[in-house]
Amino acid sequence: MTMTSDARPDANTLGAVTPEHLRDAFASFPSGVVAVCAQVDGRPVGLAASSFCVGVSMSPPLVLASVQHTSTSWPVVRTASRIGVSVLGEEQADVCMRLSASATDKFADIDTYTSPSDAVFIEKAPVWLECTVLDEIPAGDHDVILLRVESLRVTQESEPLLYHRRTFRHLAD
Repeated sequence: MTMTSDARPDANTLGAVTPEHLRDAFASFPSGVVAVCAQVDGRPVGLAASSFCVGVSMSPPLVLASVQHTSTSWPVVRTASRIGVSVLGEEQADVCMRLSASATDKFADIDTYTSPSDAVFIEKAPVWLECTVLDEIPAGDHDVILLRVESLRVTQESEPLLYHRRTFRHLAD
């Protein structure tokens, strides 16, 4: 595709890369929301992430999540031998908000399933991925977590929860 000079964007419409502009730009890209959870020392721990990518690799099966360096949950979750990644469903915005908070008991009133290998999953989530940490790559103010999918479950019970322009959205036909 070629662009004529009339079709090129005006350079004056581009702005500086400030934290505010960057947040606005990133918020314009819709994403799914996942819960990243495990049982550590007999109790569930976890966090919510909207920076998640499926299909990084089919062989081996890899996904990735991005976690802020300031997370107090990730250093605990990462000590588990297996980690549960639950793709949250359209009716689970409240679960996302609970897991995003710094509350001491994030899991109160959240129905979970713990696998024999201590991966924790959110009940009624449309997808469960039981994962091991393959690598952690520092990237600016985040770590990119490369996860190997060891087992999974997919149901058709609900559609995924979407996050777009700083609010939760639902898929429409």
